[in-house]
Amino acid sequence: MSDVTYQGIAMVVYFVAMIAIGIWAYYRTSDLSDYMLAGRKLGPVAAALSAGASDMSGWLLMGLPGALYAAGMVEFWIAIGLTVGAWLNWKYVAPRLRTYTQVAGDAITIPSFFGNRLRDTTQTLRVTAGIIILVFFTFYVSSGMVAGGKFFNASFGMDYRLGMVLVAGIVVVYTLVGGFLAVSYTDMVQGLMMVSALIAVPVVGMLHVGGPVALYETVVGLDAHAFALWGATTTIMGVVSSVAWGLGYFGQPHIIVRFMALRTPGEAVAGRRIGIGWMILSCLGAAGTALVGIAVYQRDGGRLADPETVFIALGQLLFHPLIAGFMLAAILAAIMSTISSQLLVTASALVEDLYHGLVRRPLSERSGVLLGRAAVLLVSVVAAAMAWNQNDTILALVAFAWAGFGAAFGPTVLLSLYWRRLTAWGALAGMVVGAVTVAVWGTLEGGLFDVYEILPGFVLNLIVAVAVSRVTTRPDAEIDAEFDEQVRLLTA
Repeated sequence: MSDVTYQGIAMVVYFVAMIAIGIWAYYRTSDLSDYMLAGRKLGPVAAALSAGASDMSGWLLMGLPGALYAAGMVEFWIAIGLTVGAWLNWKYVAPRLRTYTQVAGDAITIPSFFGNRLRDTTQTLRVTAGIIILVFFTFYVSSGMVAGGKFFNASFGMDYRLGMVLVAGIVVVYTLVGGFLAVSYTDMVQGLMMVSALIAVPVVGMLHVGGPVALYETVVGLDAHAFALWGATTTIMGVVSSVAWGLGYFGQPHIIVRFMALRTPGEAVAGRRIGIGWMILSCLGAAGTALVGIAVYQRDGGRLADPETVFIALGQLLFHPLIAGFMLAAILAAIMSTISSQLLVTASALVEDLYHGLVRRPLSERSGVLLGRAAVLLVSVVAAAMAWNQNDTILALVAFAWAGFGAAFGPTVLLSLYWRRLTAWGALAGMVVGAVTVAVWGTLEGGLFDVYEILPGFVLNLIVAVAVSRVTTRPDAEIDAEFDEQVRLLTA
């Protein structure tokens, strides 16, 4: 059989496994809480691996190894910032958010938590947050479909649109059928595939070049500064901007919703250890892949034409075509895990926040699940239509959206959990200022404006939210009682 046939077999096995998990989850989903939050019965392993897989996307297997291959370890600062941010998120947000969302009206989405926690009787805060999620995540989902189409075009020579529809179709099937449980467990499998591939490639590659000493000597011989975290072009502003990516974690709905789904707040401890262990192994694996790539391709025939293909090229060089096919599937897994998570959060915002916030009519459990599935299908169709004509501007929006969510929602989440005097008007004003700052800052250049826009957006959100809350705060016995109750449950 040809290499392409072996790789095709690997893809079919992977797709069948994803659909099977979706069908399995279907029979364990009975109401809207199950569909949107797995009934708060998610274990720490599934929560940690699904959070990591839905976060990293194809950047971990292509973008990061490509950047490190081209420039050396000076590009590793963003990975450091993300790892620190993820650890802080698991440590300080996960247990409190799990507790408080249940105490505050058993909220199953971030906007509904804001509304319940801050007693927003006008529903303005909840609807605004829902609109932000709906708009940005529709673009996010669309960008993932673009990446899927590009993947099949580059790997198999398949028509871009056919590849995009194939990826979208598989993701929609298991997300629509199985809901949050299917998304979480497919993400868990996809996360295991990603980290396994990122460990296997550098380990086998190191043996291929003669061991760790030979690898080090070869890489240093080609680039004396390859292992240095600071280079001639590195600036303090650049390092600050890279590390600031970690601030985004506090406000990413598709990541922190995993915390809300944990069985108990105490399981956040195990989740943190598993999740951060996964991130460290994955980031080190990406770095190892890049270093092996430097040794192999600069020593054995010149640099790669596209640095971001270093993981794919090494997988095809070092492994049997069937195993290389599963390596390719790992890249697809990274793309699909992010699409499915964002798709479900977008659908939940449409049903739980916009429908309930605007219509204010109760739904039966069956109607809620049906409306949730209809929302998944609707968002998928819109996102696919946006991705139909390959558009790089959609992909560029992903980095902007990370900053937008981090600056708009991050401070609101932290203040909601740790400061009892936050008000609905303070949260709304801070959220709007954070989002607008990101939009405006990104268009400016030079000096301080070279700092990644999430940092000023995050800081200004905090300042405005606190200032407006101090002006609009009023004594509220119910809010105080809820705040004290979540603290008591955490320390019990």
